[in-house]
Amino acid sequence: MNLVTLTEITHQYSERVLLQQAGLLINSGDRIGLIGINGSGKTTLLRLIAGIESPNQGSITVWGGVRVRYLSQDPPLDDSLTVLETLFASDIPHIRVLRQYEQASRALQQTPLDADLQSRLAHLGDEMTRLRGWEAEASAKAILTRLGITEFDARLGTLSGGQRKRVALAQVLIDPGDLLLLDEPTNHIDADTIDWLEGFLRDMNAALLMVTHDRYFLDRVANRIVEIDRRELINYPGNYSRYLELHQLRHETLTTQEEKRQAQLRRELEWLRRGAQARSTKQKARKQRIEELQRLDYDAGEQRVAMALGGRRLGKKVLQAHGLRKSFADLCLFADVDFELVPGDRIGLIGPNGAGKSTFLDILAGEIAPDGGVLDWGETVRIGYYDQHSRHLPRDLRVIDYINEVAPLIQTNDGERVEAAQMLDWFLFPRPQQRAIIDALSGGEKRRLYLLGVLARRPNVLLLDEPTNDLDIQTLQVLEQFLDNFQGCLIVVSHDRYFLDRTVDFLATFADGGMSTRYPAPFAAYQRARAAGTLPPEPAPVRGETPTRSRTENAGKTGPTWKERQELAALEERIATLEAEQARLQAAINASGSDYQQLTQLAGKYAGIEAELETALERWLELTAAFDNNQGP
Repeated sequence: MNLVTLTEITHQYSERVLLQQAGLLINSGDRIGLIGINGSGKTTLLRLIAGIESPNQGSITVWGGVRVRYLSQDPPLDDSLTVLETLFASDIPHIRVLRQYEQASRALQQTPLDADLQSRLAHLGDEMTRLRGWEAEASAKAILTRLGITEFDARLGTLSGGQRKRVALAQVLIDPGDLLLLDEPTNHIDADTIDWLEGFLRDMNAALLMVTHDRYFLDRVANRIVEIDRRELINYPGNYSRYLELHQLRHETLTTQEEKRQAQLRRELEWLRRGAQARSTKQKARKQRIEELQRLDYDAGEQRVAMALGGRRLGKKVLQAHGLRKSFADLCLFADVDFELVPGDRIGLIGPNGAGKSTFLDILAGEIAPDGGVLDWGETVRIGYYDQHSRHLPRDLRVIDYINEVAPLIQTNDGERVEAAQMLDWFLFPRPQQRAIIDALSGGEKRRLYLLGVLARRPNVLLLDEPTNDLDIQTLQVLEQFLDNFQGCLIVVSHDRYFLDRTVDFLATFADGGMSTRYPAPFAAYQRARAAGTLPPEPAPVRGETPTRSRTENAGKTGPTWKERQELAALEERIATLEAEQARLQAAINASGSDYQQLTQLAGKYAGIEAELETALERWLELTAAFDNNQGP
């Protein structure tokens, strides 16, 4: 059943055209992932379908009786309402009765002898039973709890931005209508909650159109991908993995078409230059054909962000931190945190919201001071901090002026000097847009520009705080490629499991006022070890750390056997070999193009290596946990 039809939609802001003659059908059962570079119009498309904006041209038909629900990135909420009052603001019958029941119940608490209120409450109770309102109430509270909201009577004005977004998400989940539009639903929720949300969205009856940069989430939830590419809506059946295959084939075809067009154009122009004699009508027709070929807007291949930036040398000493502590008022975020970085460390920080991960990065970057403890950075360290709020991005400068201030000439890995304008071209800021005021950019474009500003300073220690919240998938893919070649240290705070798996070697959890030991990535191995109870309960020495216990302290401790030590050493060598083979196979897969037979063979080998690697990592965790326990307190 068709729910919404978009026909020849054209929409622009001032001179900037976002959509041109675009069409889309949304049907029952669709779970569509909407992707595209920042500023391409993803949020605008959701607002058009939700009826908040109207297209400049074309039509959007929402068929009779179809209810569309929309969650924006910054949902408008009434600060005076409580959490439950916000959830029960819907006008569907069982939610309306539930709201009336809650209101009557609170009124009766104030005047318990009011007979009219008692009668009304009894009547509403019968209606709740008839309309299954009790189930709706239980479901609403369960959804809130799963999203980390447990104070149901708290006023929205007292909640943080992330908590408000989760309340708004709960509001649309209990009443998703027939079509649910979600703009970045995975922002501000942790990995465990994202797992739950995946299952909820897969099982719900409503159709779904969502914008998200979480690629695992897209892969597990979406059954269609729609990409905004050069003002068009390109439809790809299947999940994100299938999209990657079809996307590559499409652009190979488009590139071939562009090569043919260029060849034809060269032949036609050569004919004109020779001054061929012909009837005037034939010559005029041929000139018109050449003009048409020149006007055609062919896709010459996918635009890519380029990040061929040179790095700085990093010495042997990077960071030693001891006894870090930070509190806000009566809330202690963490205490007695010891942390060390040595050259080559790549660490992902995970944990629930509010545990102190961003504050920890702020302390490392020098944005705020710890309440206690010592930070000792190496002399060669140059920190680049991509924070969540783009603190150091000026809003009143032009784009080109900002990059010129940061680094007017950038050195690439090849030693080439690149001007700021060329760097901005690489980052998908065309020359006209480089003259724009930063404040006029979209939110995602500001974040992409801020990332360029951070990387252009050529840091050798890079701190990334939730980079996937605002960057588009195309930028994230190339950021990942940049990090593959980055020789410095990396610390990432993220709930995006895909990004963590691509960029870090170890995970550390912030929770309960402290930081855990480091666990080897990938995230799935960490989850399995946690579920099996095999994670080390105490912090283990990090790489580069020298033991501090004396022989006397260790006297009488039962250490690992010689056989276990040999097994651990062999495991570490095997893991390194498997990881190298995994990287080789990944490179071969990327280079296989449209050769599906070769791709199938390589994918099978890759899956086998991946399974063997996960088994080896789990055994490695078991052994290191046993060794740590034997070290004593």
